[in-house]
Amino acid sequence: MGGTPEAAEPARASRPIALVTGATAGIGAEFARQLAASRHDLVLVARTTERLERVAATLTADHGVRVAVLSADLMTVDGLAAVEARVRASDSPVDVLVNNAGFGLLLPFDENTAEAEAGHHDLLVAVPLRLMHAALQQMLPRSSGTIINIASVAGFTPRGSYGAAKAWLISFSRWANIHYRPRGITVTAVAPGFVRTEFHERMDVQTDTIPAVLWLSPERVVRIALRDVARGRAVTVPTVRYKLIVALSRVLPARLVAAGTLTRRPATGA
Repeated sequence: MGGTPEAAEPARASRPIALVTGATAGIGAEFARQLAASRHDLVLVARTTERLERVAATLTADHGVRVAVLSADLMTVDGLAAVEARVRASDSPVDVLVNNAGFGLLLPFDENTAEAEAGHHDLLVAVPLRLMHAALQQMLPRSSGTIINIASVAGFTPRGSYGAAKAWLISFSRWANIHYRPRGITVTAVAPGFVRTEFHERMDVQTDTIPAVLWLSPERVVRIALRDVARGRAVTVPTVRYKLIVALSRVLPARLVAAGTLTRRPATGA
């Protein structure tokens, strides 16, 4: 359901404010933790109010920062409008926007419904586009702000509509960082590989065939990402191993790069 920007509006203090979408688990929750640890007040966005409030209470207790929650489904008109309004607000402005909300589709493009693919595209492309546009309305007049877009190494490879959406996010972040960094706003795409979060569990895919060396922790991904954001980089690929994979993807045949698919987790009997 959609929240209201008034309910999510924290009192302006000397601390910067970060808004994180998909903030109750995985990479989004880790961004919230590390930003709180670096003395950012927070606005946390997700669909489930109970989980939001639980995360908010923990962050406040652990780090002494203000944490507001905004319960909103970004795939609904009202939910997206509520978050856009909060991001655009010039009173208690958001200094750091983290576009993290997303999901993957297990089936090939032709086996999904057009509606499922359109919703997937909206959350991965249209939602961050709209939130970035809203953020710039209050960041540019202040000549200050940071936008972090969670992409994927899939954006460098032929990986169906998911890879295509992440490729858009990487490409747009490159342009936006060039265009807006001279005006005080840094835009960075974070492109991790396999990260131990709820992402694959929610897709109901089998992960035990993925080599252990390819798995990253959310803590490491976010630590590297924030370091590269501070350096003003347009794109960050956490860890040397994934930088090498991205480099190889540019020289290997596309058919080889596209090989390998995730499969559904086998059903368990009673």
